[in-house]
Order: sequence, then C-alpha cells, then structure tokens
Amino acid sequence: MWIPVIICCITCVLMICSILFFPKLKIGKISLDTYWLITIVGAIFALIFGGADIAKVGQALIADTAINPLKILVLFISMTILSIYLDELGFFRFLANVALKRAKTGQKKLFLYLYITVSVLTVFTSNDIIILSFTPFICYFAKNAKINPIPYLAAEFVAANTWSMALIIGNPTNIYLATASGIGFLEYVKYSIFPTLFAGLVAFGALFLIFRKKLKEPMHAEAETVVIEDKLSLWVGIVHLAVCTVLLAISSYIGLEMWIVALCSAGSLFIFTAVIAIVRKKKPIHLLGCLKRTPYQLIPFVLSMFVMIVVLADAGITEIIADVMGADLPILKYGVSSFFASNLINNIPMSVLFSSIIEASGGTAGIPAIFATVIGSNVGAFFTPIGALAGIMWGAIIGKHETKFGYLDFLKIGVTVALPTLFAALGGLWLAVSVF
Repeated sequence: MWIPVIICCITCVLMICSILFFPKLKIGKISLDTYWLITIVGAIFALIFGGADIAKVGQALIADTAINPLKILVLFISMTILSIYLDELGFFRFLANVALKRAKTGQKKLFLYLYITVSVLTVFTSNDIIILSFTPFICYFAKNAKINPIPYLAAEFVAANTWSMALIIGNPTNIYLATASGIGFLEYVKYSIFPTLFAGLVAFGALFLIFRKKLKEPMHAEAETVVIEDKLSLWVGIVHLAVCTVLLAISSYIGLEMWIVALCSAGSLFIFTAVIAIVRKKKPIHLLGCLKRTPYQLIPFVLSMFVMIVVLADAGITEIIADVMGADLPILKYGVSSFFASNLINNIPMSVLFSSIIEASGGTAGIPAIFATVIGSNVGAFFTPIGALAGIMWGAIIGKHETKFGYLDFLKIGVTVALPTLFAALGGLWLAVSVF
C-alpha cells in the first residue's frame, strides 16, 4: 500500500531538485526540461511496482468525464496559444510601454500602473505568459532608467499570481481543479470574484509598504516607441481571445464543453493567420513563433502526475488523506494545506493530488475545498520559487539580465506578502460561500 506513496515522494523530491539544480538535459543540439522526464519515470515505476490496475489507469485517461486530463490539457494549451500569439505581435510590450508613458517620472505611479496592467491582462490571458513577457521589459527599462527593478519585478509576479484566480483560464491549476469538479465558467466567477478582489488589494498594499522608500527615488527614463506593424493580425488575435472568453462564459448554456470552445478558437486563429500569410505571400512568422513557444512539456508532466495520483487513489491513499482532512473548516484546511503543499511539490502536481482528495471526500468538502485549493495554488506560487514553474522561469530570466534576486529575497517577499494575501483570499471565499 505504501510503495506508491514512496515512489511518488521520491519522484517529487527529484523533480524539485531537477528544477533547482539541473533543469536542462542536452542531447546534441536538443535541450529538454528534466522535470517532466523525471515524472514520466516516476509514473512508470508507480505503474510497475505500485500494484496498480493498468487497465483502470488507461480508462481514466480516456474516460468521457470532466476529470479527463486530456480535455483539461487541450483547454489549457489552446488558451495559451491565443495569449502567446498576442505576445508574438508585441501586444503586451506595447501595453507595458503605455503604462510607462502615463507614469512619466514618478516611480509610485509606474508601480501602480504596472500592477494594474499586469492584473488586468492576467485575468483575460494567462499568468505564465504575462510573467514571461513583462519580466525582460522590466529588467531592460530599470537598467535604462537606473532604478531598482526589484519592486516592479515583485509587483509583476505577485499581481500575475493573484489576479490569475479571477477567471478559470488564468492559471492551469484553475483549469484542472474547476474542470475536474465539473464547475463551469460563470459558476467559477461567482466564487472567485471576492477572493480575487480581497487578495489583489491586500497584495498591493503589502508590496507598497515594503517598497515605499525605494519608490520615492527619482526616475529619469523615456519610454521607447513600440509600434505594432501587423495591425490586422493583432485584431484577429484580440477578436479570437475575446470571442473565446465570451463563449467559455456561456458554454454551459449552449451545450459545448470548454475544451471544445478553446480548441476551435485556436484552430480558427491558425486558419485566419494562414490565410493572411497566403494572401500576403509571406511566412506566418507570428504563428510559427507561437507554435515554438507553446509549453508542450506540460502535457507529459500533467499526464505523468495524473497517472501517479490514480495509482495513489487505487491504493486508497487519497481516501485516507480525505478522511484526515475531514469535513470541518474546509476553507481553512484546504487553503492552508494546498498553499504549503504547492511549495513542497509545485502547484500543478498539488492540484492533481488535491483534486483526487476532494473527489475521495465524497462531496463533503465540496465547493469551499475546491476554491480554497484554487487559492492555495495561485497564492502559493509567490511564497517560494518552488511554488510554480513560472517562478523558476522568472528567476532564470532575471538572472540573464544580471539582476540579483536570491532564494532568501524571494522568501522575504513571500512571507510578508503571500501569507496576508492567502488569508485575505480565504476570507473572501468565506464571504462568497456565505452569500451564494
């Protein structure tokens, strides 16, 4: 019974070590992320030595249910493609530059505008894409303006991982937890709006208090001129994202599953972009760049973690954990435990595990547990660098721009910002559950 637990624990430890110490494996000219290779090996060992029913695992992977990981991955990858496409066109850099122009020479204004810009974009796109897009811009601008980039990098990262709770599409963990529980787009918003608002305001207040002295320093920099040349493709991308978001909101009313809506939107974007390229007799460079940057590695990663959780569930482990958690105080128990679990095993594996635990509870934990876990998976991302893959990538980008931001620096902000933000979000969830 405990063999699959040991295998899963070893796999998670090795995965975290790989992310921190040997993230890449180079084979000739090919470079592969090691974290998903380790989880694949772990899943294979779990199947062989964990006493799992392989047929049952296979059925879980292809079952026509909300928890089917393939549907969840299609939804996430499709939405990511829509966001990356806009980034390839320079849309996010353009908006960042607009915020800079409005701030002029005031650091406090720039701090506020950046936080608002990142927050709004994260709600409608994806926190990972926003972080990867804005981080190089912030590093470049801060160096040019001769100001400390840390307040802005912290604000960007915290805002992206706080306001990502607002909509189901903001974070892959939202997608997994909500979709696996059969929660639709609008039902998700009903329970996420208060936690997101409470968390967003508390996070900004905490950040401002931490960096208020540094933000008083003068700033002398001119905004660069950012011109989006391919305006037709830009509008095609914006319209597709907007229409997709609306259709996701009404998907339960029109009888379409969200993964189908997202897949069709991404497919339509490909067709429109290909037609434009053919008419212009040019290569669809933005589409090619989009395909190159799509995080395909999450597919084997999520599937491997799903297999290991199925093995644990088959052995009765998730049922034991569900019994230990109990039915009392689900918001506090699941919120706090998922927050810290994200920083032990990363927020995506945590979400797969907790989804199975909630299912094993037989419905006693219900909506409060699901959304408390959503909160833990998002806010937990900025407690330590291990909390989310975006944190690791964020740190790598900062390092390339010769900006010092170590583990202790991250933890200092995590303790002073993440903890109050967590409890503010859980308070907002308590209010939402009470009202609805």
